[in-house]
Amino acid sequence: MGNTSEIINIEIQLFLEAIFQKYGHDFRAYSSAHTRRRLLHRMKSEGYESLSQMQHQLLYTEDLIQPILSDFSINVTEMFRDPGFYKALRSEVFPLLKTYPFIKIWHAGCSTGEEVYSMAILLEEEGLYDRSVIYATDFNQAAISKAREGIYPISRVKNYAHGYILSGGLNTFSDFYEAGYDSIILKKSLRRNMVFSDHNLVTDNVFAEVNLILCRNVLIYFTRSLQERVVKLFFDSLPRNGILCLGNRENLQFSKLSSHFNIENKDEKIYRKISEIA
Repeated sequence: MGNTSEIINIEIQLFLEAIFQKYGHDFRAYSSAHTRRRLLHRMKSEGYESLSQMQHQLLYTEDLIQPILSDFSINVTEMFRDPGFYKALRSEVFPLLKTYPFIKIWHAGCSTGEEVYSMAILLEEEGLYDRSVIYATDFNQAAISKAREGIYPISRVKNYAHGYILSGGLNTFSDFYEAGYDSIILKKSLRRNMVFSDHNLVTDNVFAEVNLILCRNVLIYFTRSLQERVVKLFFDSLPRNGILCLGNRENLQFSKLSSHFNIENKDEKIYRKISEIA
C-alpha cells in the first residue's frame, strides 16, 4: 500500500480529471505544488475528510465548481503593480506603439481587472487610448464580471495612488475614479475601449492578432510543457515587432521560441518578437 502522500497525489490527479471531464476546465498541467495547495485548502474549508469525498460532491452537484475555479484563478493583482514595469512601458514600449495607426493589446489572465485599468490610464495619459483596444481575458467568469464593473475597495486607494506616482503618472490618481461609501468606481471613460471575454490559456487557441501582450505572473503556476504551449500561443498572436510582457519571476529562457524574441528590458521581462518560424 502507498503512503498517505502518494494516495493524495492519486486523488489530486483523479480530481483534476473529474473537473476536466465534467466541466471542461483543464488544470492537469498546472504545477503540482500549486494544485495540491489549492485543493487541500478547499477540502479543509469545505469540511471534507478527503479529496475523494469532495470529488463525489463535485461530480453530482455544481456547488463546488465556482469556488474551485476561483481557487485556481490567479488573483494576486493590484493597480500599477510593479510600478517600474509601467514606467518601462511608458519609456520603452509606447514610443513603438505611437508609430501604429491602431493598437491592439491583450491582457491574458486579467483576473479582476486592476492591471487592465492601469494600462488604460497610461494609454490615456500618453494620448494613445482613442486608437487602442484592450482585450482582457480570463477563464474565471466571476473575476471577469468584477473587472467589467471596475469597482474596488477604497482601502486600496493609497497603494494604487502610490503605484501610480512611481509609474510616472502625469496627473493625480483621484482624477480617474469616484468614491462612494467603502468603494471606488473607476471612471466609465476608461472602459470605452475595453473588451472583456472568457478565454482559457490552457485549452483555447489564438484569441486575436495583437501588438502587445501582458501575461504577468501566470506562467509560474504552469508546468514546463504548458508554459511552452502558452508561449507558442502568444508567439502566434504577435506580428513581427510585437511586444510580450511577462512577470518578474518569469522569462523565455526555457522556451524553444526564445531565439525569435529580443530582450527589450531584462529586469522588467519585456520581449519583442523579431522573427517568424522558418
